[in-house]
Amino acid sequence: MPAKPVVHVVIHSFWGHIKTLADEIVQGLESEGAEAKLFRVPETLPTEVLGKMHANAFEDIPVITPEELAKADGFLFGFGTRFGGAPAQVKAFWDSTGGLWATGALAGKFGGAFTSSGTQHGGQETTIASFISHYVHHGVIFVPLGFAPKGVSGVDEVSGGTPWGASTISGSDGSRQVSEREKGVAREQGINFAKTLKRLA
Repeated sequence: MPAKPVVHVVIHSFWGHIKTLADEIVQGLESEGAEAKLFRVPETLPTEVLGKMHANAFEDIPVITPEELAKADGFLFGFGTRFGGAPAQVKAFWDSTGGLWATGALAGKFGGAFTSSGTQHGGQETTIASFISHYVHHGVIFVPLGFAPKGVSGVDEVSGGTPWGASTISGSDGSRQVSEREKGVAREQGINFAKTLKRLA
């Protein structure tokens, strides 16, 4: 692993909450000397449907490919919850990584995750926990956030942030914006992830 590790931050974001967390994670990664690159997974829904959902396509963010993923030393995937699991768009991308699995191209790399949900108890931890199976089958080493960031264990306000990874609560209509506490936890995830990779450089 190079002294300046390359980390891909890969997102699927409808209303921008995940994108906001990703921006903070990128800041944290870069503050610790990592080379961070932001990507999005391919969208599988038609443009017409996305329009009716008032979704942002984030077309200015490049689409990740399996080949691009293999170039990174580590990656952090961010996506909203879908009944306690990753959305179909994220699963579809990982279904396309069979060639990487066959050659062991991702084995020994490092991965983390972050998420959002519409409600306070919307399955944030189960979403990340169920996603880890993608890492396990590729031999990717999961890096949790833990309870080190102060914002993870606070109970004085409604807030996301779990030991599994950064998170936010969007509200069922997407009207709640990412709080400063949640942004801080996301930055800490980037910092901690970069520190982990640098220790192994």
